[in-house]
Amino acid sequence: MSENTSTGLGRELAALYLRELDRAAALIEAYDDEDELWTRRGEQKNSPGALALHMAGNLLHYVGAQMGGTGYVRDRDAEFSERTTKEEALRRLAETRDVVGPVIGGLSDEELAQEFPGDLPPVLEGMSTRSFLVHLLWHLGWHQGHVYYHKLAGPSQ
Repeated sequence: MSENTSTGLGRELAALYLRELDRAAALIEAYDDEDELWTRRGEQKNSPGALALHMAGNLLHYVGAQMGGTGYVRDRDAEFSERTTKEEALRRLAETRDVVGPVIGGLSDEELAQEFPGDLPPVLEGMSTRSFLVHLLWHLGWHQGHVYYHKLAGPSQ
């Protein structure tokens, strides 16, 4: 990430990420019953708590570690198997927000146009940083939809 070379697009993408991370945190915060946060419902394979940990882990890995050099080490399996407190899930989303905003907001047009600088799954290899950031933003929204659906469906039977 270059210093002082951010562009309007980098700042706009950062603002979108921050907005969506705030929405994700609000969805998790809305769970009064902590057990419901870790309950799977219907056809959903993951609980809202696991999805919160996954949203954070995914962004801390790709944006934080691979782009920002934070040193974050991802344990993807734990994102889906670990059961934390609601406060810890919210803390991780807040940490993600603190990392993602500056990294993405500081990207120049040149950096956005270059191939993503980290390791990607084979199906995504060769993507530009800009395209991969759009993909990650979609991924964040996709999982927010799962949490929203879970909350909308109501308490488990």
